[in-house]
Amino acid sequence: MDTLAFILKILGSLGVFLYGMKVMSEGIQRTAGDGMRRVMATMTHNRFTGILTGLAITSIIQSSSATTVMVVSFVNAGLLTLIESIGVIMGANLGTTLTAWIIALVGKFSLSDVAIPIIGIGLPLFFVGRNRWKSFGEVLIGFGLLFYGLYLLKESVPDVKGMLTSADAAAQAQAQQIQQFISAFSGKGYVSIFVFLILGILLTLIVQSSSAAMAITVTLAIQGWIGFEESAAIVLGENIGTTVTAWLASIGTSVNAKRAARAHFFFNVIGVCWMLAAFYPFTQAVQWLGEHLPESFRGKDHSAAIGFHLAIFHSLFNFTNILVLVPFVNQLAALVTRLVKETGSTPATSHRLRFISGGMVDLGELNIPEAENSTRDLAGITREMFLGYLEIFKNPDLDLSEEVKRLKALEDAADVLTHDITEYLVRTSAAEISQDNARSVTRMLRIVSELEEISDAIYRLLQITQRKYTKGRAFGDEANANVIAFADKILELIDLYSDVLATGATEAKLRQAEAIEQTTDKLRKQYNKRAVKRMTETPDAVKTEMITIDMNNQFELITNYGLNVVQSAYYLLKHDEVPEPRAATGS
Repeated sequence: MDTLAFILKILGSLGVFLYGMKVMSEGIQRTAGDGMRRVMATMTHNRFTGILTGLAITSIIQSSSATTVMVVSFVNAGLLTLIESIGVIMGANLGTTLTAWIIALVGKFSLSDVAIPIIGIGLPLFFVGRNRWKSFGEVLIGFGLLFYGLYLLKESVPDVKGMLTSADAAAQAQAQQIQQFISAFSGKGYVSIFVFLILGILLTLIVQSSSAAMAITVTLAIQGWIGFEESAAIVLGENIGTTVTAWLASIGTSVNAKRAARAHFFFNVIGVCWMLAAFYPFTQAVQWLGEHLPESFRGKDHSAAIGFHLAIFHSLFNFTNILVLVPFVNQLAALVTRLVKETGSTPATSHRLRFISGGMVDLGELNIPEAENSTRDLAGITREMFLGYLEIFKNPDLDLSEEVKRLKALEDAADVLTHDITEYLVRTSAAEISQDNARSVTRMLRIVSELEEISDAIYRLLQITQRKYTKGRAFGDEANANVIAFADKILELIDLYSDVLATGATEAKLRQAEAIEQTTDKLRKQYNKRAVKRMTETPDAVKTEMITIDMNNQFELITNYGLNVVQSAYYLLKHDEVPEPRAATGS
């Protein structure tokens, strides 16, 4: 029963720590999510700024796993290149070492006296504050819970050193049993190092957080369960284990996202390999540095020394690994490019969107750029479909059956992508995202729905054109010219809403879209009247002119949906109500 109680205490303490990290990270995303996205997108254009970006973001959100999953997501969305992602991953590895320093402080003094007041400050902000203040309160609560979890973890793990000097014979016997168990795996040179390295990998895989694994490792070391070399070997294993999160996140993503995950794996594995070769000299150097720390860094009984030794080891190892491998970023990118090859894909599969989860830390705020990127992809599909339709309409004498199949595949791809984006946005909104981003999700759902309607209308145009050819209905010069003139205005609107989705909406663009829609409404009425007139003049042309009217009506539908896209994007920025969708106009 004592063993069960011990395990439950450890799990409970770890749960408080992980929940605190989750709450703090998600609060930071809501407080500074837009800024983090901008930094990630604009500050990573060379490997050195990428390293600084990864270092800063991981130090803030206290989760290298969240940062690397974010990197995979951004690469998948095309917001980061493979080379840029490698720099960010290097910086994330260094940023996560801050966790070891924080945990080492727990061995120096009790943080419970600080953690509870921090939670006390954050609680009123969380309940009374609004928007960013509410999120900031959440950050403080998470920060306090994180430190309180570390305090509980330390209190839950028996102090082996203290037990050995205890007057209680039972406590001494228990401490000796622990030492004997650990010593069975220690003192065997590299065999022991490999055993503890594998233990570090397994520990990280189980808890799915290198920060949590580091918390356990440092706590065990401070409490005298394991020595410095064994702890250092576990830390190396944790560096490998943490790459699995990004690897799993890359399943089903783009080729470049898979390559970014593999680059993370190889960067860490290569670092561990050279560290194993220099393990004993390196650890001796670290201990020498630790012994020369200022006396203020140590507890009264120097019990915190090993914690600081591990923090130095973790930081110095990752920093040295960056110095060693940063000149070889291009070679690392070439290696993963050779290992993860491009694969052929159909339009229906090449536009798939996959929700990427951060595991312990929800990336709801930072998932939105990928949804925005896929929405632009959907707009690109509608443009490609419309251009394909025009090609078929203008060349009735050519066999374009393959082009028809391609356009049908694009329409299928639009349906699939619409489903993916909708599901993605719903899952994103399930997280506690900020009001601004919640509004963005709502508007994006509206835009995606309108774009899907446009793709359906274009496909109906294609079917009408096929019926025209199979029935042998030839348009006259006037009808052909009318279709081309109408199509030019629609293409103008498609280009406009594509530009709006790429660069943002302005009032001038909204007015331009409204003017195009008013023009096309007049054209539909005008061209349909001409078609009716041609019917009365030539009764045999009734079926042909009905096809003309069908085309004009589909054109008008497209412009209505296109205007809705621009309106939704504009009012998204203005935080106003989007007008009701324009109803389909009858003939």
